[in-house]
Amino acid sequence: MEPSPYNVGLDRNPANHQPLTPLTFLDRAASVFPDHTAIVHGALRRSYAAFYARSRQLASALAGTGIGRGDTVSALLANTPAMLECHYGVPMCGAVLHSINTRLDAAIIAFQLDHAMAKVVIVDREFMPLMQEALELATVSPLVIEYDDPEFTGPATESDAQDYEAFLTAGDPDFAWLMPLDEWDAISINYTSGTTGDPKGVVSHHRGAYLLAQGNALTTSMQKHAVYLWTLPMFHCNGWCFPWTMSAIIGTHVCLRQVRAEPIWNALADEAVTHLCGAPIVMSLMISAPDAVKRDLDRTVQFFTAAAPPPETLLADMKTAGFDVTHLYGLTETYGPSVVNDWHDDWSDLPPARQATLKSRQGVRYLALEQLDVLDPETMVPVPRDGKTMGEVMFRGNVVMKGYFRNPTATQDAFEGGWFHSGDLGVIHPDGYIQLKDRSKDVIISGGENISSIEVEEALYRHPAVAVVAVVAMPHEKWGETPCAFVELAAGHEADAEMLRLWCRDQMAPYKVPGRFVFMPVPRTSTGKIQKFVLREHAKGLC
Repeated sequence: MEPSPYNVGLDRNPANHQPLTPLTFLDRAASVFPDHTAIVHGALRRSYAAFYARSRQLASALAGTGIGRGDTVSALLANTPAMLECHYGVPMCGAVLHSINTRLDAAIIAFQLDHAMAKVVIVDREFMPLMQEALELATVSPLVIEYDDPEFTGPATESDAQDYEAFLTAGDPDFAWLMPLDEWDAISINYTSGTTGDPKGVVSHHRGAYLLAQGNALTTSMQKHAVYLWTLPMFHCNGWCFPWTMSAIIGTHVCLRQVRAEPIWNALADEAVTHLCGAPIVMSLMISAPDAVKRDLDRTVQFFTAAAPPPETLLADMKTAGFDVTHLYGLTETYGPSVVNDWHDDWSDLPPARQATLKSRQGVRYLALEQLDVLDPETMVPVPRDGKTMGEVMFRGNVVMKGYFRNPTATQDAFEGGWFHSGDLGVIHPDGYIQLKDRSKDVIISGGENISSIEVEEALYRHPAVAVVAVVAMPHEKWGETPCAFVELAAGHEADAEMLRLWCRDQMAPYKVPGRFVFMPVPRTSTGKIQKFVLREHAKGLC
């Protein structure tokens, strides 16, 4: 084939081609709006000029210890200014950021440190005992740097770690930071939960982070100088890429060490917050706060949620309180959210119950995602767009991971057939909106019939007494397994198993009705996801 005439003599060169990286967002923000407030943390107010200088200092100091391209720098930090600096300073010296879930146990952290071959760990003073325990189990011996957050008032732990601020002082605020050699270079590694085996290290690249960070702003109509409250953990999928998004729009980060109702409401009112993210449990925490804690808001605040669809009553309460809730969906392997429930204006005229049904759908692809579909995993053929036929949700595009670090078999399986296999089962509606029905491992097979745990949960969520519910398989001598529902009751409401069983019988086929109801606090991860693997073990013990 003859080459296109538009390629002859028109080659890439430094003048017309640069690798895409979100690091340039901070560079631009600091040069155009140096005095604009970038970070708020308690009494701290830090400008973009200072944020950029400190990030370069961190990069310089890390380079001074020998850290360079392809090295791993781990961070065990709360939602603090240091974590934001790590999202820039670590890749600015060519290294790869490994953000660690602060709720993990020492053994899992040790596994991650070893697997990622960590050379430096930056640790919040609160989590130093946990890191010390992990390092005793690990084989790597990284340089340990301790961040002393003034907002943490707990006791210090004796350690030989370097002080973070002193470490930064050794760095150059004018450091000539490194662009990636290629936009395909890794910018971060994040580990999956590992509930079905060892955690897998999801490798993200500069190009994907650049695109998803802008995709956040474009998809959510985030305005210039927006104010973002950190209720979503930054260790979770790099905070869904929002650490980079906010520099792109010259916004303000409002950091929170802990997700508690009073500081959330205070920040919303006092810092003029415009956006925040979190699981439905964060909404419940806010709405159930005492009236003395809640604050009146003079604006509509955008709240982006993932995980299970919020119940209709919770959506209504959020709207009354001044929040516009948008449902997002994605995975660690897709840089966080890459699917959005894009709302149509005429949907707002529909009855509340119908609106809640529409809001429960995961939605359509982000602008930054090239393809999203529901396919038959055996034939790789798209399922009918009837809202009924189940298949596996699959992704294609530039915001899909590079692969799993040092795990070629898992990588090959994940990309079989030229699509990323999410492991989530769902349907696609006639209008192209997808809706999750279950994880492949969460389908309950009772007497040969497949039961969607999400369908049962959605029915129970419609009961006014149910605040939180999770449905898992429970072994059954006759049917193989049956649904078991774990329920948290809403404040001020009462219900028993028979009441909920009768409710379910009015909503679904008899074989889908849970055979057992257990009333107890439903266990969740630090990111708000319900720990169904814990509940499965509990259900086995009930037999």
